Amino acid sequence: MDGNSASSNSSLSGAFKVNEKRSWATSPSGALYHFGTSGISVAVATGLTHPLDVLKVRLQMQLVGQRGPLIGMGPLFVQVWNNEGPKSLYLGLTPALTRSLLYGGLRLGLYEPSKSACDWAFGCNNIFTKIASGAFAGAISTALTNPVEVLKVRLQMNSDLRQRGPIAEMRRIVSKEGIGALWKGVGPATARAAALTSSQLATYDESKQILVKWTPLEEGFYLHLISSTIAGLVSTLITAPMDMVKTRLMLQRESIGHYKNGFHCAYQVLRTEGPRGLYKGGFAIFARLGPQTTIIFILCEKLRKLVGLNAI
Repeated sequence: MDGNSASSNSSLSGAFKVNEKRSWATSPSGALYHFGTSGISVAVATGLTHPLDVLKVRLQMQLVGQRGPLIGMGPLFVQVWNNEGPKSLYLGLTPALTRSLLYGGLRLGLYEPSKSACDWAFGCNNIFTKIASGAFAGAISTALTNPVEVLKVRLQMNSDLRQRGPIAEMRRIVSKEGIGALWKGVGPATARAAALTSSQLATYDESKQILVKWTPLEEGFYLHLISSTIAGLVSTLITAPMDMVKTRLMLQRESIGHYKNGFHCAYQVLRTEGPRGLYKGGFAIFARLGPQTTIIFILCEKLRKLVGLNAI
């Protein structure tokens, strides 16, 4: 009887451990939880930081093709609030949330499968495979969701489009500029997403490992907070110029500049606006991306724990 009881307890313990260590590949429900927790985390973080994204786009479109004094984020906030009203800080929120669920779910969700594929193919799981996995996940997810990003930045730059709504604006873009306009800026957007995802996820992943190894921190809130803050800083420094180029290309019809591609845009900005031009809106990017990265990872880790998935 004691033997049977011990065997039963052992079986239950084993079952608990299997459930506790469930991964994205275990079952269809595991995959659904995996991508779902990623998408929800990014959508919540996007909703909370959206006003900063609107300000970032406005800052990036200052003095296109010109040199001159730039308005800071604080004065721009006051200007938008007074001239367009508080609702303007939520321009483009619907496509932003839609994109977050799709793009965020894919961007974070594809990282683990990509890392597993690299581990299977190359037999290693070092920082370089993490960077490659993040770059692949970011590039694929952005290429698929670029039309929603184009729509979002168009709405953010023009408060008059608010009455039309995102669907009407998408129809206008397709009818007047062609369906190819929905993939404007896809090159720099893909490059930025690859750089963002690889720097964000690889830095977060590696930071966690280093902190667990060299500090008393264990899997939990403080480890996630510190690792995500480091990831937010690194990803901002790497992606700010790409983000600016992407925004300029997506808004080309509404701006003074005429850019052939991402490299031409970056060259023109350097030539006419100086090196600082590539970091226009840089503080707003960090003010948004830093907290957003922290919210995404802390929330995602919590949701993954609730549904029984491994930590990232």
